[in-house]
Amino acid sequence: MKEVTYRAYENNQNGYARHAPAFSERLNVPTNWLLRGGPLPDTEPPEPPPPGEFGTPEILADTYNIELVRQVDISYAMGDGAIVEDYPETGFMPFQRDFLRSVTRSPISRLFLATVHGESMEPTLLRSDMVLIDAAQNRVAQQDQIWALTYAGAGMIKRLRRVRGESGDKYLILSDNPSVPAQEAEYEDVHIVGKVVWIARRM
Repeated sequence: MKEVTYRAYENNQNGYARHAPAFSERLNVPTNWLLRGGPLPDTEPPEPPPPGEFGTPEILADTYNIELVRQVDISYAMGDGAIVEDYPETGFMPFQRDFLRSVTRSPISRLFLATVHGESMEPTLLRSDMVLIDAAQNRVAQQDQIWALTYAGAGMIKRLRRVRGESGDKYLILSDNPSVPAQEAEYEDVHIVGKVVWIARRM
């Protein structure tokens, strides 16, 4: 820019106000200051707080009474699917401790979240519903409850009914969708990961 052009802008001879936002962005100063003058405000970004100033995650959780619950992909097991650690972790979600205690009394470390895949549990569970699973509950004490389980190498969320067969105990793996037939499975072939204790749905 020529000096005479610059002076014209400073003297507001070239419609300076109209160009002020572009100048302020290029110079990294507030538009207000360019138009009105005065002391130059501090434009340096604030220094980040030193590590630990706000406390550890545990202290934060205690301060705000929250817990971070793991999210996993139950559709894919890296082992036999018998334990939560077999599934890849996809993130965390905060929950109020009091809410979790109203849902289950199991340790927080035994809870995890998973997303429903497929349509076999409609209309009870819809595709993309989120379910909270209690891995401390892994024994079928009540019939027809909803469980996270693996069978034949696949992770799934289904109802389970324990039945007595000629060769011993078996499971009926039941879907709420009437178009999906029940499956009969040998007792030892079904790995129960945990009980579904809560669901969330996007409206």
